[in-house]
Amino acid sequence: MDHCQLNFPDVDFNGSETLTPESALKARLDASARKKYTFAKKKAFALFVRGLQLAADLAETSYRNVDRWRCCDQEFTDQVAVHRHVAAQHAAVVLQQTEHILEEMMIAAEPTSVPSADDVCASADKCWNRCDISDWLPDTSQYHKDDLTSDPGEVLLYYCYCEVTDPQWICNWQRTLCQVLNLTGKIRIATEGINGTVGGSKLSTRLYISTMLSHPLFKPVMCLEDFKTSEGGAHCFPDLRVGIFQEIVPMGIDPHKVSYKETAVHLTPEEFHKEVEKYLSKAHDEESNTILLDCRNFYESKIGRFQNCLAPDIRKFSYFPNYVDQNLEVFKDKTVLMYCTGGIRCERGSAYLRSKDVCKDVYQLKGGIHKYLEQFPDGYFRGKLFVFDGRYTISSNDDIISHCRYCAAPWDQYTLCCTARCCQLVLTCKECQDKGHTACCPTCQEKGLQTRSASLQLPFKEECECTEKRPKIPLEKI
Repeated sequence: MDHCQLNFPDVDFNGSETLTPESALKARLDASARKKYTFAKKKAFALFVRGLQLAADLAETSYRNVDRWRCCDQEFTDQVAVHRHVAAQHAAVVLQQTEHILEEMMIAAEPTSVPSADDVCASADKCWNRCDISDWLPDTSQYHKDDLTSDPGEVLLYYCYCEVTDPQWICNWQRTLCQVLNLTGKIRIATEGINGTVGGSKLSTRLYISTMLSHPLFKPVMCLEDFKTSEGGAHCFPDLRVGIFQEIVPMGIDPHKVSYKETAVHLTPEEFHKEVEKYLSKAHDEESNTILLDCRNFYESKIGRFQNCLAPDIRKFSYFPNYVDQNLEVFKDKTVLMYCTGGIRCERGSAYLRSKDVCKDVYQLKGGIHKYLEQFPDGYFRGKLFVFDGRYTISSNDDIISHCRYCAAPWDQYTLCCTARCCQLVLTCKECQDKGHTACCPTCQEKGLQTRSASLQLPFKEECECTEKRPKIPLEKI
């Protein structure tokens, strides 16, 4: 439960001039306690109202920013209305809680001055990692397990760069949170932030979002727009993996040397669309000073990309810094428009490119291709969007821009190489699959046949022509 979100009412509950339980209590207080009375009463009132707010309503209405409260078989959507109800019907309970709070304040005898509501919230925000993890979990007691595992589900993709002073606490909290909500997926945590892809029922993902947005670490820097959604569910991932790493996206550069704080200017999907439109209108101009840069890996750009982009033939994002270093002349005095799947690789990728001080300007697509396709499903991005889960791809248009590696027929559905321990992805159509062509290269194809025919599958050294023949860091032509 978020202890910080206490809305102190500006309502007068002084009552009449006749002796009331409240006036009797105040009469017993000494001067020091009377100074604390107003604060204690407002805190007691806020705690009572906070207890009426249901986790279910918070989750279901988080997309509309509407709060709901339930009390005495009534439902309230207006904060003033629920405050009036509590003042009229539950004054005795609030008064009793006020007395308890006063007693605790007097026993502590600190602070001597009356703290403000902002002070209380600031204190709670700073010490979240001293609380029990259960304090920051949603209430799921009113749900049946089927509600948290039902279809149709969805997959959430998000990241947040921020200062994480206690990664282990966040790691433990995220693991427990996902287990409570029956979510699967992968979450990376580092001192520089968090990066996650999780899948589950729509109720579970909405509860996850509302819980993330209420936590004091992420509340000031995240919003609903930071979460990208697509059809899917818990079945898209084999399990749940939550861990602590040096980087929330592996670029291979110390975050202290190249920080996300030095990132490029963010363009909204609308702004990026206009810039790409201007770029494509001058595509045949040899003097063009703009580069549309895809900073994803080759197997991602092979099946879907922006038209006329520069797509580096690299297998891992950790190769990107070396790619930039060896192709600085390509970027010299150019305006670079960068994009990736969800925006996270552009954050530090653009920071690294800017650190070389060769570009005229560097811009990046805010929210990545995910957010662009939400607004421009038939825009300048053609083909499929590669995703890092069991689906491999999601689509927004019918274009197929890649081909089967065996027969060259249009094809963009990946499968894993059939050879044990080879992690290459293969574009092989159904007809070729039926013929037994299911490997990424002739070496793997032959090796696969050998291991299947052998009575004992002995360990072998991984040798793949796809990897061996591809330059690790390709050089672009100027």
